[in-house]
Amino acid sequence: MKKIILYSFIALSTLQVSAQKKIYSTKTGTAFFDAGTGVENISATNKSTISAFDAVSGQIQFSIMVKGFEFWSQLMQDHFNENYMESDKFPKSTFTGKITNLDKVNFSKDGSYPVDVKGTLEIHGVKKEVAAKGTMKISGETVTATSDFVVVLEDYGIRIPGVVKDKLAKDAKIKINCNYSLLK
Repeated sequence: MKKIILYSFIALSTLQVSAQKKIYSTKTGTAFFDAGTGVENISATNKSTISAFDAVSGQIQFSIMVKGFEFWSQLMQDHFNENYMESDKFPKSTFTGKITNLDKVNFSKDGSYPVDVKGTLEIHGVKKEVAAKGTMKISGETVTATSDFVVVLEDYGIRIPGVVKDKLAKDAKIKINCNYSLLK
């Protein structure tokens, strides 16, 4: 009898713990950046952004493989990976943080909800605390999250050589678009 009660307690505890988490994830999010000045198109897209968030706690994470960014020019892509991002040394960029106003998102009602996110962004081996605004669009069990923000390249140890200073902006405009599915 004691064993039955113990197993029942363990089973209920497991259900309670799993009921406290509602995880959404994607392996095909899109990250876009533009660091051009108008003199030259310096933009790239990465379609393999990995991200997950907990719809109960608001914890959110992103991971982007730097070599996954695709440019219109192979030479530009090579320079990006070798000279600026040093992607062999710093292969990925990450964000770990929290949706601070998660209580404003109704995951059981289709609609568009503004969100605020705060956390740690790591690029080029440098970690910085950041805050960004975004939108979560709920459609059934699918969540589409978007955000636009700016990254100052120098803040992350990315140096712009004088020879290209007119072509390369000092900051990069970043756009994130992720279509999440509920983990079951």
